[in-house]
Amino acid sequence: MRTITLASPAPEEPMAEPNDRTTKRLLLCGAIAGPLFVVTFLVQGAVRAHYDTLRHPVSSLALGGHGWVQAANFVVAGLLTIAFAVGLRRALKNAFWGPALVGLWGLSLVGAGVFTTDPVSGYPPGTPDLLSQHSGLSAELHDLFSLPGFIAIAAACVVFAVRFARTREAGWAVYSAVSGAAFVTAMVLATIAFAQNPALVAYGGLFQRIAVAVGWAWLALLAVRLVRRSPA
Repeated sequence: MRTITLASPAPEEPMAEPNDRTTKRLLLCGAIAGPLFVVTFLVQGAVRAHYDTLRHPVSSLALGGHGWVQAANFVVAGLLTIAFAVGLRRALKNAFWGPALVGLWGLSLVGAGVFTTDPVSGYPPGTPDLLSQHSGLSAELHDLFSLPGFIAIAAACVVFAVRFARTREAGWAVYSAVSGAAFVTAMVLATIAFAQNPALVAYGGLFQRIAVAVGWAWLALLAVRLVRRSPA
C-alpha cells in the first residue's frame, strides 16, 4: 500500500488571547496614526504661506508661525505608533524584532516633534538653502532621532516580509518587501534633493512624501489586518 503524504498547512501566527480588548485597541492605534499624520501635514502644507510641498520637507512645517501644529503631529503619531508596537508584541507572541523596530519608528517621531529641525531649501523665507552645520542642539537632536527611525521602518518591512514568507502569505511578503524598497529609494532621493542637488532639489518634498506615504500605508494596513484576525 502506498502512503499518501499531505502537504503541511502554513503555520499560523500566534495571536492574542480571546477577548483581549486591550490588544485590539493598541492595534487600532496603528491604523489611526498614519492617516492622521499624513492628513495633518498635507493640510498644513496646503495653507502655509511660502511653503512648497514639492520642495520642502515635512519637518519644516514645525518652523515659523503655527509650527507647534506639526510638532504636535509628530508627537501624537509617535505615541500612537509606540502603542501599536506594544499591540504587535502582544498579538504576535513569538515576535520581537518587528514590534521593536516599529516602536523605534514611533520613538523617532516623538523626538522629531520635541526637537525642531534646521531650515532647508529656502523655507522659512529668508533662510539659506543649506546650512554648513547644525544651528544648535535642537536641530542636531532632530536629525539624531530621525535617521534611526527611517532605518527602523524600512527594516520592519523586511522583517515582516520574511515572517510572511515563512507563513506562506506571498502577497503580504511581496507587499512588505516592495514597501521597504520603495521607502528607501524615495528617502535616498529626498536626501539628495535636500542636499541641494540641482536636478532634484525642486522635488525633495515630493520624494519625502512618497516615502512617508508608503511607510505609513504599510503600517496602517498591517494594523488593520491584525485587528481583523484578532479573536477579540
